[in-house]
Amino acid sequence: MASNNKTIITAEPGRQELFIVREFEAPRELVFKAFATPALIQKWLGPRDVKITLDYYKVETNGAYRYTGESCGMSFGFRGVIHEVTAPERIIQTFEFEGLPEKGHVSMETARFEALPNNRTRVIIQSIFQSVADRDGLVQSGMERGVIDSHERLDELFEAGLE
Repeated sequence: MASNNKTIITAEPGRQELFIVREFEAPRELVFKAFATPALIQKWLGPRDVKITLDYYKVETNGAYRYTGESCGMSFGFRGVIHEVTAPERIIQTFEFEGLPEKGHVSMETARFEALPNNRTRVIIQSIFQSVADRDGLVQSGMERGVIDSHERLDELFEAGLE
């Protein structure tokens, strides 16, 4: 049974931040586990038609990650530093797309996991960019499809009985 939950992406004009909000039909501890366990991240991260490979993904305070995506013969990388992990409430990390012509366009992301009634969870991700242009560039890159696909794939893992 597919979830009726929708991913909401908010990018107010002129602001350097972006919000992604999504509710899941799973308890907070399980949703947090899916965001913090590399073997699980590998199963749901990214658009359905992109092969994601985790080079490393240490979800711990002072950890780091790097993964690549491959689609239509093209490869692209993403990386970041994980500043703080407070299970099961919050993950704070940076995010950088390696494919830009100019390096250093890094955003700061905070993912908050809120317990809701009936063993449900709301995830709120706030990304703060160095400029409005950086934020707008990510929005225009088609990231929405990747985020929505990821959340739908995560729903499928929960429906299949991820524990």
